[in-house]
Amino acid sequence: MQHQFDAIVVGSGITGGWAAKELTEAGLKVLMIERGRKIEHQVDYDTETKAPWELPFRGLGDAALYAREYAVQRKNRHFNEFTEGHFVNDKDNPYETGADTDFTWFRSYQLGGRSLTWGRQCYRWSDYDFGANKRDGHGTDWPIRYAELAPWYDKVEEFVGVSGAKEGLAQLPDGHFQPPMALNVVEQAVRERIAAQWPERCLTVGRTANLTEAKEAEGRSHCQYRSICARGCSYGAYFSTQSSTLPAATKTGLLTVVTDAQVEKVDYDPKTRRVTGVRWIETKTGARKAATARLVFLNAGAFNSVHLLLNSASEAMPNGLANGSGVLGTHIMDHANTLSVIAEFPGFSDRTSFGNRPTGIVIPRFRNLETLDGQGFTRGYSYQGGALQSGWSRGKRMAGTGAGFKDDLQQVGPWRMVLVTFAESLPRASNRLTLGKATDPRGVPQLEVHFAHGAEEHAALADAKEQAAVMMTAAGGKVLMGMDRPGPGGSAIHEMGGARMGWDPQTSVLDRFSRAHQVANLYVTDGAQMSSSACQNPSLTYMALTARACAHAVEQMRAGVI
Repeated sequence: MQHQFDAIVVGSGITGGWAAKELTEAGLKVLMIERGRKIEHQVDYDTETKAPWELPFRGLGDAALYAREYAVQRKNRHFNEFTEGHFVNDKDNPYETGADTDFTWFRSYQLGGRSLTWGRQCYRWSDYDFGANKRDGHGTDWPIRYAELAPWYDKVEEFVGVSGAKEGLAQLPDGHFQPPMALNVVEQAVRERIAAQWPERCLTVGRTANLTEAKEAEGRSHCQYRSICARGCSYGAYFSTQSSTLPAATKTGLLTVVTDAQVEKVDYDPKTRRVTGVRWIETKTGARKAATARLVFLNAGAFNSVHLLLNSASEAMPNGLANGSGVLGTHIMDHANTLSVIAEFPGFSDRTSFGNRPTGIVIPRFRNLETLDGQGFTRGYSYQGGALQSGWSRGKRMAGTGAGFKDDLQQVGPWRMVLVTFAESLPRASNRLTLGKATDPRGVPQLEVHFAHGAEEHAALADAKEQAAVMMTAAGGKVLMGMDRPGPGGSAIHEMGGARMGWDPQTSVLDRFSRAHQVANLYVTDGAQMSSSACQNPSLTYMALTARACAHAVEQMRAGVI
């Protein structure tokens, strides 16, 4: 059979961009298909430099429109009038939830996907994470360990450009970092005071995909400290598909990009037991198109890739493509997160900061490492947050009128520190994705989400709230409030799982190279492949696994296996 392409990549976000880059640089002719619109780097970031008074609703957006068409996306703290064009219209892209499920699915359908809106936090996983399932019996054992992925972390970090500080922590391995961004005066003081009392607890600056040193050869400047990244960055100072992987793939002359194209099925040939290509719907015209390839990579986002596999059921695979195990769609995860503490820090009123640092701080996991020291939970949690001074906008929450009140608001307010907890979500069969009964506006069955946090996640958040208060008090802060109830599923924006990796084809969908056990030329390298969630941000791991899978796929093609 003569294929139109060597490989098809479905999705153009963080992992789709990496797949396109790696496969084209290996000499493959690649088609990348994106569900949303085209956004060109440095051209289509429409609100990047606009001031609030240049927008109809001064940056807050049309509340009536948001209630009507962005009912879910408006709950995302990054969503506003400046960024609304980088998020999906919920009315046009519906999904269903099961009974007793509260799940906020935040999505970005456009060229670049969520690489334009992500939080940019980049943390390596360790063997505490890759070995967790085997150690405590939850989920299925990861078929890889840290040593196998370390070289791929190196490769990704060096290309992406991750700024951060090396701390020598076994649970959060150091990487190839650009110089770290600075802690502010309160964060530095809290770091020192925590370390003095708990040497095993480390407060450090967030490791972020924002450049502190320019990558001139790639046309990327250092960060401008604007912290408006989700609008798009013409400087290329933060990692996105547009600024980094897409230019690299385009440079090869081997990439074809199709946008406004919703993939509905992956075609499968039961005689060869291989996928042969994909079919999609042009979202502007409704026309149906198809393309063939020797190799297919699914990078549409964890839930979308699972959705596509479920919707690609056939007579040969009636329960979904590559679902001989029956676990496709199960064991989905999202970090249980909540605001654990807000504390006020007196004694620093004579100090302030300048610029808008686009990252916060992190306190890596310190529970249940060598021994189980958590009450009621076997995994861990980490904190993110930071210290800041309130500005004039604090007046919205204060009583007062007149010139004196106005004068007071011209001064910076008190220093406060915030710690938000991300607790590990255990893989459970009951947390799953299925095809719903209703269809979307293009006639494709909607995805139905069934999800709930369990007792372990609630216990971890309770402990995190207590420990956050203890640490802030010991560091000289006055605790104002804290919570221990998780936000809705999806609120961490770290949804993953559904097509997990594993050793056994009877209990997993993918092998150790992110390839379907049953289909030798099908790879899934976005969040769907994850067998556990750890408690740190997963995007760096997605990218490392994608680069590794691409190398394996090319090797298999050259050997004639694919």
